[in-house]
Amino acid sequence: MDEREISIKSLHTLDAFRACEDLQVQVWQLHDRELVPDHIFLTSVRHGGVVLGAFAPGDAGEKMVGMLFGFPGLGDETFGVDRLHCSHIMGVIPEQQSKGIGYRLKLAQRAQVLQQGLKLVIWTYDPLEGRNAALNIGKLGAICRRYERNLYGDMRDALNAGLLSDRFEVEWWIDSEAVRCRLEEGKPETGRVLDAKAANRVTWYDGLPVPGDAPAAWKGEPALVEIPADFQHIRRVDFALAVTWRLHFRALCEAAFAAGYAVVDFASTVENGMRRSFYRLEP
Repeated sequence: MDEREISIKSLHTLDAFRACEDLQVQVWQLHDRELVPDHIFLTSVRHGGVVLGAFAPGDAGEKMVGMLFGFPGLGDETFGVDRLHCSHIMGVIPEQQSKGIGYRLKLAQRAQVLQQGLKLVIWTYDPLEGRNAALNIGKLGAICRRYERNLYGDMRDALNAGLLSDRFEVEWWIDSEAVRCRLEEGKPETGRVLDAKAANRVTWYDGLPVPGDAPAAWKGEPALVEIPADFQHIRRVDFALAVTWRLHFRALCEAAFAAGYAVVDFASTVENGMRRSFYRLEP
């Protein structure tokens, strides 16, 4: 399906919010008690929240293939703003992923939040998920300087069950020159070159990336940090290695953030038939 056939709409009705419940099940295989329910969507939208749906044409009419939900929040001294927008969930059904729908949902969210007079959108994601990093950091221009250990505790969905739910909390300064330039440039996250030295050493065994040494100190120079190109594949075939990656990346990021670094970019490339993915960190 052509991306241009997808329409993005603000949602306001209970029927639409119940379709958002169904979509959460399709995307994350959630149980009922884990869903964001329709009445939360309704209450939030009545008081400044944003609920968006992505719709594809079908034989029986439009079908929801993606959704996004966020709500207003208060800032703190870290962010330097009194009010912000908390982007809670965004998902696209599996057969429509990697088609730019998530990007369009985020752009629609940005437009609505700017109309509310807010300048900052925050959300969390698993930093070892390269696809999410490519969108959040690489395409949208969000940054990160906060690492949260096991933020959501034990999760039961198909993507997270059994793993520590460590997360990046990212900052998307939606009216900043840096974000405007990133969006205007429209640079793809694949094939870009992030010019800096690698901070962690990764070796390959049986086609899987294995983390090695992390830097003993952060010395004020830009650095690249490599992550697996497909963390879910590692989780499926070698769960112990997935745990090793989680703890390796946690230690590395916590040390970097404590030294005043921030994640500012993400890109991936193919070398010798292997896809390699990198965050760029700068002081």
